[in-house]
Amino acid sequence: MILVGVDGSRAALEAVGWAVQEARLRRTGLRVVHVMPAWPLEMAEDGPHADVGRWMRDGAESTLTEALERVRAEGGDVEVESALLPGDPREVLTEAAGQAQLLVVGSHGLGGFRGMLLGSIALGVSGHTSCPVAVVRRTPAQPRGEVVVGVDGSPAGADAVAFAFAEASARGAVLRAVHAWNRPIVGGGPFALADAEKTAQEERRVLAEALAGWGERYPDVKVVERLEYGHPVDMLRDASTEADLLVVGSRGRGDLTGLMLGSVSHSLLHHAACPMVVVPSKARHG
Repeated sequence: MILVGVDGSRAALEAVGWAVQEARLRRTGLRVVHVMPAWPLEMAEDGPHADVGRWMRDGAESTLTEALERVRAEGGDVEVESALLPGDPREVLTEAAGQAQLLVVGSHGLGGFRGMLLGSIALGVSGHTSCPVAVVRRTPAQPRGEVVVGVDGSPAGADAVAFAFAEASARGAVLRAVHAWNRPIVGGGPFALADAEKTAQEERRVLAEALAGWGERYPDVKVVERLEYGHPVDMLRDASTEADLLVVGSRGRGDLTGLMLGSVSHSLLHHAACPMVVVPSKARHG
């Protein structure tokens, strides 16, 4: 099952549309949820501020209705259910995602009193759920036939590679594996050149080891490798402009030579040019 959070914003409806297509690829169902404060759902009809509570409940129901209409507009072959859930959106979605294959949210929301604030939700749930989180920022007008994955050799990066191969296979897309590093070169002259070449060889090994064995499991997936010296955010952002999907791990090796995908994924949530999936490490979630 794919879980998608909505708040009535245009970004949330785009997330619904994307989630429908993803559910179709996976041949699974879709659960559309809206999260709101508990008190409007619990208050008495004749209690203080009852009119405010009714307004909020009516707005929540309208949000779910609009989302279900978007599901139907995308095609009626996906099984869908909806739910109105009480509580803090980040906590509720994180808990609900425990039963999902994938959590989908928009890149930003309505804000204000009734909105889910999906911008903060995207940041709040990415890397904290037991399942991958898709943040739908922009959807290409036409399929580009390419999935991009950030590779850094970390456990979280390995899970991202696994997810990306499966996505590329399901979509019939090319997989572009991007590995970038920006380790500083100390000194100058021939020593600097030798150090740079040694570093490049080490990074080629990291990329090769990260991709080893996956070609045998997914022989239908064409892999294009991109290995460059530069900042990972810049490399992945540029690659996302030609992709249908960008996949990254929730965090990287965490040292000065690694991608540090915690900060990289955070930056790309704001700058990726296509939908992006943050894949948590299975080791962290057991």
